[in-house]
Amino acid sequence: QEQLVESGGGLVQAGGSLRLSCAASGRTFNRYAMGWFRQAPGKEREFVAAINWSGSSTSYADSVKGRFTISRDNAKNAVYLQMNSLKPEDTAVYYCAAPDSIRLVPPSAANYNYWGQGTQVTVSS
Repeated sequence: QEQLVESGGGLVQAGGSLRLSCAASGRTFNRYAMGWFRQAPGKEREFVAAINWSGSSTSYADSVKGRFTISRDNAKNAVYLQMNSLKPEDTAVYYCAAPDSIRLVPPSAANYNYWGQGTQVTVSS
């Protein structure tokens, strides 16, 4: 049973940056892809970014391409989301998630089996 714990959320002004971290435990971390999702109030959970087991392949939602970067450190069992040029529309609870796959999976929450508790990101205008 994999456990995921996010950290790094907070309040930031538009144009600022935040770095989210996700610590994983409970299974062999470097055998699985990882992803980030977000959910704003009144909206469905949406895909943000994903990374394969080795870090050699990544995928991003169009809304964050060029601003967000996903990375992982398999020695530390951690995945990160560097968020730059933040906009008020990036405000949401951000979730770390993991599928039962070493490769990237289709960017739907239904394809991810394990979830963290989420961390709030608020971007003020």
